[in-house]
Amino acid sequence: MDNKGGKMAKNEWTAENIPSQQGKIILITGANSGLGLEATRVLSAKDAHVIMAVRNMNKGKEAASKIREEYPKSQLELMHLDLADFDSIRKFSEEFHSKHSKLDVLINNAGVMSPPRREATKQNFELQFGTNHLGHFLLTGLLLNVLKNTHNSRITVQSSLVHKTKFYKADIHFDDLNWENSYNKNQSYSQSKLANLLFAYELDRRLKRHNIQTIVTAAHPGYSSTNLQKNFGFFVSLIGNSLIAQSARIGALPILRASTEEGLKGSEYFGPTRMGETRGYPEKVQSSDKSYNEDLARKLWDISEKLTGISYNFEE
Repeated sequence: MDNKGGKMAKNEWTAENIPSQQGKIILITGANSGLGLEATRVLSAKDAHVIMAVRNMNKGKEAASKIREEYPKSQLELMHLDLADFDSIRKFSEEFHSKHSKLDVLINNAGVMSPPRREATKQNFELQFGTNHLGHFLLTGLLLNVLKNTHNSRITVQSSLVHKTKFYKADIHFDDLNWENSYNKNQSYSQSKLANLLFAYELDRRLKRHNIQTIVTAAHPGYSSTNLQKNFGFFVSLIGNSLIAQSARIGALPILRASTEEGLKGSEYFGPTRMGETRGYPEKVQSSDKSYNEDLARKLWDISEKLTGISYNFEE
């Protein structure tokens, strides 16, 4: 527990702080499990219309059913999205545009973490960089026109503490973005999580330069118990998730705060503050110096547009 004597400190931000989301359309990637599922559950309870963007529709249906059991009035919409396949992303965008003319919040949450062997997306990008960064880069670009036309809209990006942990040596390896020469599962993951932040801050800067009211925020969950740790082996997952990790209920709070807190200006980054940012309730925190490097962000942006085949349109 992160409270004393079972009583919650007044300054601890929880789901109770979230105002009503009635009338809002919120899209969450990876909504059927872990932090995405918890965020979906909480936002459903706050009366949002939640679009659950999921790769596995059967698991999505199971997840939606569980939420409806708890909240019978939940407004849930299930849509298929495979972020490891650009064709699927474009198909998703077409379907979304045919159904909706507004989008209040886009939560780029889904992620792949540290597969032991190098894997590739449908378009042959390394799986973590291709899914965690390029997939969300393309998705956001395709939905930007709807976001721009929605009053007070917001894009929220899920990153990770590993982007600034010395062990992971996070960097953008422009000479081998796809890890074809030598694959390191941890450095590849940290590259994708650093890319998430470089993208978030650069997108927020570009929106502001074009006087677009949409803002971009970011978050990290600390060390939270989810199925992402499955690739670290039984012992590490058991010990870490049992003794160190906090629950998905607490781990989802940073992305929820970044997605719903009123009065934010853009580029805020939320995460837990205890035990080296691994545990605790969400507060504004600082990401790494490298994540704020504008030259690095522009270089990544340019190559991301080339690799995904999308050119962001910031014109009104």
